[in-house]
Amino acid sequence: MGTFERYLTLWVALCIVAGIALGAVLPGPFQALGRLEVAQVNIPVALLIWAMIIPMLLRVDFAAMGQVARHWRGIAVTVGINWLVKPFSMALLGWLFIGWLFRPWLPAGQVDSYIAGLILLAAAPCTAMVFVWSRLTDGDANFTLSQVALNDAIMLVAFAPVVGLLLGLSAITVPWDTLLLSVGLYIVLPLAAAQAWRRSLLASGGEASLGRTLRALHPVSLVALLATLVLLFGFQGEQILAQPLVILLLAVPILIQVYLNAGLAYLLNRQCGSAHSVAGPSALIGASNFFELAVAVAIGLYGFESGAALATVVGVLVEVPVMLSVVHIVMRTKGWYERG
Repeated sequence: MGTFERYLTLWVALCIVAGIALGAVLPGPFQALGRLEVAQVNIPVALLIWAMIIPMLLRVDFAAMGQVARHWRGIAVTVGINWLVKPFSMALLGWLFIGWLFRPWLPAGQVDSYIAGLILLAAAPCTAMVFVWSRLTDGDANFTLSQVALNDAIMLVAFAPVVGLLLGLSAITVPWDTLLLSVGLYIVLPLAAAQAWRRSLLASGGEASLGRTLRALHPVSLVALLATLVLLFGFQGEQILAQPLVILLLAVPILIQVYLNAGLAYLLNRQCGSAHSVAGPSALIGASNFFELAVAVAIGLYGFESGAALATVVGVLVEVPVMLSVVHIVMRTKGWYERG
């Protein structure tokens, strides 16, 4: 992990401060950007999200799905955690903490929106940063690549139904037209564009050309993420200054969810007899979230100033330090794992 990625939480915090300050000093330009919409899609944010997502999806090789059978135990555990446990456990944690325990300290009109943001955060497994986590745990690169490719394929068909089901169970109105538009705009189209671009690069210059392009695009993806946060907090600033406790309270269910799902995946892989090089990335893929997608869909469904958008941004804020702590736990327990 490079220096910039290692301190991503610091850059996110600085963007939060910058966004709040700019939103207070220059409200006019931020409001003008917020009005640039087509079919409930904010154009500046859509462009930034594409700049974030496409370089990440460019790494995904769907040919790697042919290796799924080789690592079927680890694959089965991770898919189960990602799609049968994580979204539902987050919905439960959101209802328990945000809808009940913390309700007295939260703005009454935003409670359902916060829960919706948490659900969106948990409903899509991470696509890009897991390659970093896998390297840090000495993970099997083939397993990681095949797992990510499989998750992306599942996400094409499962993301909207899972989100719709959980929002419905939480008694939150589901704008299905906007949700389906968001899936097409932020999953289907970027994935198709990234795969077409990947094939073109491999055909023209092979792996070397693909590697050069990925290295060149990596900073673009991170800068787009940080620029999106400045926009978000430019709109959210007044609400955050009035309720600074909100971010801390939203972080509680996110932290619990990460450690719960990482621990469960790690233990299940041990029970199944998976190698540590599979169990490490499996635990991290099972715990991390595709927060770029969650941010984009939350904005599309509920708007810049919604509690849902804020909840997904809190996921960005805690992602790096929490996942690094999981990496540390996985590596420190390697001896115990292999004795099992």
